[in-house]
Amino acid sequence: MLADPRSKAMIDNFTFQWLGLKRLQSFSPDPIVFPDFDENLRRAFNQETMLLAETIARENRSVVDFLNADYTFVNERLARHYGIRNVYGSHFRRVELTDPVRHGLLGEGAVLMVTSYPNRTSPVLRGKWLLENILGIPPPPPPPNVPALQEAAPGQPPASMRARMEQHRANPVCASCHKVMDPLGFALEPFDAVGRFRTVAAGSSDGRIDATGTLPDGTPFDGPNGLRTALVEKRLQFVRTVTQKLLIYALGRGVEASDAPAVRAIVRAAGAHDYRW
Repeated sequence: MLADPRSKAMIDNFTFQWLGLKRLQSFSPDPIVFPDFDENLRRAFNQETMLLAETIARENRSVVDFLNADYTFVNERLARHYGIRNVYGSHFRRVELTDPVRHGLLGEGAVLMVTSYPNRTSPVLRGKWLLENILGIPPPPPPPNVPALQEAAPGQPPASMRARMEQHRANPVCASCHKVMDPLGFALEPFDAVGRFRTVAAGSSDGRIDATGTLPDGTPFDGPNGLRTALVEKRLQFVRTVTQKLLIYALGRGVEASDAPAVRAIVRAAGAHDYRW
C-alpha cells in the first residue's frame, strides 16, 4: 500500500497533524526582526519535513530517524538559510548533514518556527511541543489570568530569555507547568524564531546562550545535540508516542486506557525490527 503514490496523502496528512504544522501556513514573522523571511522559505520548510516523513515511510526506516536522521531535503533557498553550501536551483534534493545540530526534526525550520512567536523564540511553546509530540506527556492546562513575560523598561537592556522565564516561574501559579516545559525548550534556544542557528542572543551578560536543561525524569542535557542524544537513548518513549499519534490518526479519536495493550503490542513487535515504519 505504501508503494502506491496515493499513500503520499496519508503520510503528509499524518505528519501535518502529528507535528502541529497548521500554524506554519499563517505564521508571519516580524518583518523588522526577520527581513529575509519570504513565502519561498515558508514553502521550503513544509516540503523539507514532508520529504523526511515520506522517506522514512517508503524506505521502511526506523521511526527514530525522526530524531537523529543525518540527512535532509533542501533546495537553494533553504540551503542558504541553513548555511549549506553548493546547493543550487529550486528543486529539492537529499543532502547529508555534516553539522549534527540539524539532525532530525529538532533542527528543521518548520518545527522551530511554529513553536515561536513572530518576533522571538519561546521556550514555553517549544517545551510544550516536545512534551506533547515527542515524549507524549501533555502538560496541564494553564491557570487563568497568567501574567505575560515582563518586558524591559524603556532605556534598559533586555534580559535574556532564560532570566525572563526564571522570573516568570517565581510566581507559584506559573511554576507547576513551566518547571517541566521550560527546561526542554531552552535546549532549542540556539535556533531563532525562523530556525536559523545562532551562538549569540540578546540579554545575557556575555552574549552566550545557556541551552542546558533536563528531561522530565531529571536526565541533563546541553543544547540541541544533547537533547537529541538524551531522547534517542530513551527512544522507547518516543516510539510509543509515534504509535499513539498513528492510532489517533487512524481511528479519528484520542487514545484511551483501553488502547494501552494495543500500543504496547505494536511497540514490542516493532522493537524486534529496530522500530521500522
